[in-house]
Amino acid sequence: MKDLNNELIDLAPEVREAVESGKGVVALESTIIAHGMPYPQNVETALEVEKIIRSEGAVPATVALMDGKFKVGLSSDEIDMLGKAGSDVIKCSRRDLPFVLARKIPGATTVAATMIGAAIGGIKLFATGGIGGVHRGAPATFDISADLEELARTDVAVVCAGAKAILDLPLTLEYLETRGVPVVGFGTEELPAFYTRSSGLGVDYRVDSEAELAHALNIKWKLGLAGGVVIANPIPKEYSMEPEHVTDAIEQALDEMHEKGIKGKESTPFLLARITELTEGSSLFSNIKLVHNNARVAARTAMELAKYES
Repeated sequence: MKDLNNELIDLAPEVREAVESGKGVVALESTIIAHGMPYPQNVETALEVEKIIRSEGAVPATVALMDGKFKVGLSSDEIDMLGKAGSDVIKCSRRDLPFVLARKIPGATTVAATMIGAAIGGIKLFATGGIGGVHRGAPATFDISADLEELARTDVAVVCAGAKAILDLPLTLEYLETRGVPVVGFGTEELPAFYTRSSGLGVDYRVDSEAELAHALNIKWKLGLAGGVVIANPIPKEYSMEPEHVTDAIEQALDEMHEKGIKGKESTPFLLARITELTEGSSLFSNIKLVHNNARVAARTAMELAKYES
């Protein structure tokens, strides 16, 4: 944990008390609010996710940049502001943090930036939808998400439904392996593919309970093995989409993105929004449900991990 009295850090009182007393805390990103979903579903989802985490006994800590400070734990009004502002809020990864903080403008944190905020606040668990990864065509473009490098260096475990399905999943796994990041299947031996439960790709290890997962995480960090863990948690069966339907929508959205010349940090928000349109909202529904599921597993794991801190 960094110096929590740093003038650039603002931990919500509830989050500070939970961290200092060794309670279970789960970090949440704000890019999913500002860039990942349309209003009002984005705000509704964010508030419901916090409610789910509380119902499991843990404390939610949504992360964002506001008023020149790294805020860890947002109020409902602050979440609503981010949701309404949407894409007008700057999408912030590691490289953006000092400049957005210096300008004292709102910033929505990506997976990478949220991991940094969580680590600053002493939070070990983070729930999101899907991590970034190696983009399709990366051997030519070198388009690789900073999320992967952050996973290699920052001690935060990320509960997700795998990497986003718009990515090159085999190359994403190869990159994570090279950087020493474990990819763990929660109740599965196969990497989930965000909207669907299977990808045809294996994970490094399978765990079947939050207690087993917390035990392994505690050992990892006690040994001083720096870096995070990808906890790949499949979308519940009843909300999983038909693979062919999703694939067709992704391929069309990718073609349109290339035609429009959209690149970099704007690509993922464009693709997710376009896929939602092409699937007539069914992908957004699945996205919301998988985030709920990830929050529940993260909260339960945080509660189990807290037992080692007490």
